[in-house]
Amino acid sequence: MASLPRRAKAKVQTAVSKDEFSFFSELSSASEEDDKEDSAWEPQKKVPRSLKRPVPKESKPRKAPRVKKNNPQMSDGLEGVTVKEELDDSVAIDDVVLEDRKNKLDTVQTLKTAKRKQKNPTQSPSAQRTKKLKVDEETNKASNFKSENDSTEIPSTSTMWEVACKKEGDEDDYTYGQFPLKKIKTETCPQGQPVRLLPNSKNIVEDVEMNWDIVQVLSERTNIEPWVCANIIRLFNDDNTIPFIIRYRKELINNLDADSLREVQQTLEELRTVAKKVHSTIQKIKKEGKMTECLLKALLNCKTFEELEHVSTPYKTGSKGTKAQRARQLGLEGAARTLLENPGALNLLSYIQPNAKGLSTLKDVETGVQHILADMIAKDRDTLDFVRKSCQNAHICIQSSLTKTSFKKANEKDVDKFILYQNFSCNISSIQHHQVLAINRGENLKILTVKVNIPDRVKDQFCRWCIQNRWRPRSFARPELMEILQNSLNDSFKRLIYPLLCRELRAKLTSDAEKESVMMFGRNLRQLLLTSPVPGRILMGVDPGYKHGCKLAIISPTSQILHTDVVYLHCGQGFREAEKIKRLLLKFNCSTVVIGNGTACRETEAYFADLIMKNYFAPLDVVYCIVSEAGASIYSVSPEANKEMPGLDPNLRSAVSIARRVQDPLAELVKIEPKHIGVGMYQHDVSQTLLKATLDSVVEECVSFVGVDINICSEVLLRHIAGLNANRAKNIIEWREENGPFINREQLKKVKGLGPKSFQQCAGFIRINQDYIRTFCSQHNESAGPIHGVAVTAPAGVEVTNEKQGKKKSKTAVTAVLKPNPLDQTCIHPESYDIAKRFLSFIGETLCEIGKPEMQQKINLFLQKEGIKKIAERLQTAVPTLQIIIDGLSQPESFDFRTDFDKPDFKRSIVCLEDLQVGTVLTGRVENATLFGIFVDIGVGKAGLIPIRNVTQAKLSKTKKRRSLQLGPGEKVEVQVLNIDVPRSRITLDLIRVL
Repeated sequence: MASLPRRAKAKVQTAVSKDEFSFFSELSSASEEDDKEDSAWEPQKKVPRSLKRPVPKESKPRKAPRVKKNNPQMSDGLEGVTVKEELDDSVAIDDVVLEDRKNKLDTVQTLKTAKRKQKNPTQSPSAQRTKKLKVDEETNKASNFKSENDSTEIPSTSTMWEVACKKEGDEDDYTYGQFPLKKIKTETCPQGQPVRLLPNSKNIVEDVEMNWDIVQVLSERTNIEPWVCANIIRLFNDDNTIPFIIRYRKELINNLDADSLREVQQTLEELRTVAKKVHSTIQKIKKEGKMTECLLKALLNCKTFEELEHVSTPYKTGSKGTKAQRARQLGLEGAARTLLENPGALNLLSYIQPNAKGLSTLKDVETGVQHILADMIAKDRDTLDFVRKSCQNAHICIQSSLTKTSFKKANEKDVDKFILYQNFSCNISSIQHHQVLAINRGENLKILTVKVNIPDRVKDQFCRWCIQNRWRPRSFARPELMEILQNSLNDSFKRLIYPLLCRELRAKLTSDAEKESVMMFGRNLRQLLLTSPVPGRILMGVDPGYKHGCKLAIISPTSQILHTDVVYLHCGQGFREAEKIKRLLLKFNCSTVVIGNGTACRETEAYFADLIMKNYFAPLDVVYCIVSEAGASIYSVSPEANKEMPGLDPNLRSAVSIARRVQDPLAELVKIEPKHIGVGMYQHDVSQTLLKATLDSVVEECVSFVGVDINICSEVLLRHIAGLNANRAKNIIEWREENGPFINREQLKKVKGLGPKSFQQCAGFIRINQDYIRTFCSQHNESAGPIHGVAVTAPAGVEVTNEKQGKKKSKTAVTAVLKPNPLDQTCIHPESYDIAKRFLSFIGETLCEIGKPEMQQKINLFLQKEGIKKIAERLQTAVPTLQIIIDGLSQPESFDFRTDFDKPDFKRSIVCLEDLQVGTVLTGRVENATLFGIFVDIGVGKAGLIPIRNVTQAKLSKTKKRRSLQLGPGEKVEVQVLNIDVPRSRITLDLIRVL
């Protein structure tokens, strides 16, 4: 292809540069110097990228006959031919650019528009979605465009990446076998390394454009590589869930854990919110006619809400205006600029107007110029960056003290809670997160006064740097003018920059503390939800109480309610009620009692411990355990509990919930709103939106990783699977009730409202028990007729017997013969079934041997012989994907990884607080973890505290280090008593080791 003529190139560059951001055209013409420093927003550099895409695609001209079809997914070769023809005609290029300006489409859509205009001028281009973030897959810039004649025959690796991304980007329906990033990974490089072809984080295109690059800022704030951040943005933009990404897209996120990925997601949402807020502010200011080039640039440079507030406050509706604004209205801005650019020509006496307020004297004129200069300095990006950098190296303290009116207005008990912060001072680099939250709470209650102390050295460095560098006049300035400049610097720092720095520092400390508190809550919740279940036991749940008695509930190994009752153990009827309890335990052969840790828990525990020590329940060997009943009362009166246990008294429902928390903690705790479980810290002082989003995500992560048997699970549990919601879970249950159990995963596609994307997200976390299906199929073959709602695709083990489809896709248009697929009981995703079958052929096994010891032996021998990397290359897949396949084939049927976690402690005796002595070594279970310490239940009715300084990495088990969970609820620890404060009921412990 002939190279593009210079005239055509010039036209293209001019047109695109004016069009890319027509909304910000004023800024682009006035700030060339600053654009060199801020490379995140450079409209001129976007031209080669928009013209580069078709280069590798002219090697497929055989698809040219498809031109006349208005198919949204166009052939690659044809696009290359089209661009060749367009580039030879500069007028056509102009038309394309004008059409792009009119429709505001992205680069890919511009090329498609050019093609359609040439072949069918009357047809309007189809609009693509522009409200979501788009990741530009190009990896070579203008250099590739210039050398296209040399590279059209053999595409490079980066070109393969481009082509694959282009094809996938136009597909509307993502099936389980064609997920875009997965396809790229398996086609171009088995190790998932092609993602490193996106190191240029500038190739992220946002619907809301700013002067900074979102990938780079995201990478700086989260300390994650830019290529990983770019992939994460792409994955979230494609509506992928965190559990799906963590398990099935590990190679694209560099094996990040769920907490890190969640942090990136939250930071990304925060940046997008700032960008949207900035542009809404721009629109408001433009409507009022107050927009200037400098203001527009300052707004587009804002990265935080504090910066935006600092810049936009003077222009809010109803604002009286700043001192600088009033000075500008008097016409003094020209004098301020002349002082910096040509001070020798400045005559302030010429601005004096005796009858005008603010211009009547020379001092008034000097003050007005000073206010304008101070405003210019405080809003300059380079100046603010220098001050912030100086603050990083300075000793900045945060101080708190009691307010003067705190003793008069506040409760004395509330004041005593903040006794540690009455005269508190700490460096912001070493202050703890819980201290920040405590200070904020005291300030909100009007008990504490908080101040940020920035040393004078920062101000001195600021003034010296401004005079010598940034704000130095371009020529000689008279002493009186230099005095005005010096006063402007002092005024700018004291009145504008110092408050901004204080707000930014406080906001960052609060944001980091809130995030850490929410993350701690999430870790505790995860640990609690993944407590090992105790299946196969008949349990008696006890909800303790005094006046209204203790509520009893006996449940079967399948969580069915066998009996409920009320006994009054603490009203002088203990002996008579003991006979009743013994009779119930013997009747139902129940030897395990579960006691809630609420009111009267200690007395109820002592009652059962005394009977057990006397061997009162013989021949049964009865044991008991204590569990948290947090949220049980709320759940007992909820609509879910009423639907599950209709007609049962709410007090008895609490006893049922307490028993089920030991039998299957996850299935029971998901029924309760996470923040009511009570394993957090300062949960009422953090952002409730952030807290809810994080905890819901943790619940979804836990339920998905454990997996659910779709034929027996409840609707409440099912709605927490990744990709599902309340409506989809309800539809699945209704389909199961109407059509019988699911035979394979493919049948999920028959459920109303469950499309390809939802199927892709949830399929890997749904299990189908093969024994249950074999039993059902044998019974059905003997008595039942055909089954409705059958899937059509062959990979899931379905034989199609009669294909009949109309123009419209129908979920019930085909009759098929059901076949159970043994892979449906594993964690292997349907998109990897073909790879799993090829792997089985390598080792000479079949699907029927999944989970058997022989299968595990053959897999281990094969891995030792070949190596997992070499096997992955042979299968053309990634190592993490192959590892999931190996795990799925090796794990026995009904495998539950929660068995590796700790189970509840079952006891027969009791220890009192008075029995403790300093130095006593005890075993206990973690009740809650906070940022300042770990609360441990040691069986004396009051949890002891291990200060955080006593928890070291050396004392944590290797398993916990590998899981990166640290200490969390449910873990068993060995501790030593350091101090006992009986009047205040406080026990201080030292961690010896994690059991």
